[in-house]
Amino acid sequence: MRTGLSSSLSLRELSDRQLIHEVVLRYCRGVDRLDLDLVRSAYHPDGVDHYTGFSGPVDAYLAWVEPLLRTFDGTQHIIGNHSVELLGDHAVSETYGTAVHWGSPADDARRNFTSGFRYVDHLARRDGRWAIVERFAIREWTRSDAGTRIAPEADGPRPRRDGSDPLHVLTRSVRRTAGF
Repeated sequence: MRTGLSSSLSLRELSDRQLIHEVVLRYCRGVDRLDLDLVRSAYHPDGVDHYTGFSGPVDAYLAWVEPLLRTFDGTQHIIGNHSVELLGDHAVSETYGTAVHWGSPADDARRNFTSGFRYVDHLARRDGRWAIVERFAIREWTRSDAGTRIAPEADGPRPRRDGSDPLHVLTRSVRRTAGF
């Protein structure tokens, strides 16, 4: 049983670790962009989630979290430490992160806060695809950011939680240019 990185990691182990990390990143991107299909893709169909205020299957989680996410103007998940213990076609992953939430009115502490969290995940490779089987989203701390948000200093790109986000616009353009 290998719990940390060593110089003797195989190419498959390195690949598995990267694929598992990408599951976590895909989940965060889906939440931040309100792309629930992308969030769902991070889970196996029988996946289970345990959050503050919710515990149950992934489809029930998505039905619970979507209206909650829509109460914010935006969220941003920043991923830090990420460790994986590979156990054949199963893995345990621990991911540290910070999640920033903002909304209106700017002085509402329930709409403007930052939380430190850990995702503790059981992942499995099924049909060649790594995805979450069970997640524990552990909120370590929360601080209010109410009244601290300021307007941008000039015009420029702005985030969107739909297909008009600069990422989606640029990706479509590059795909056309590249012939995809």
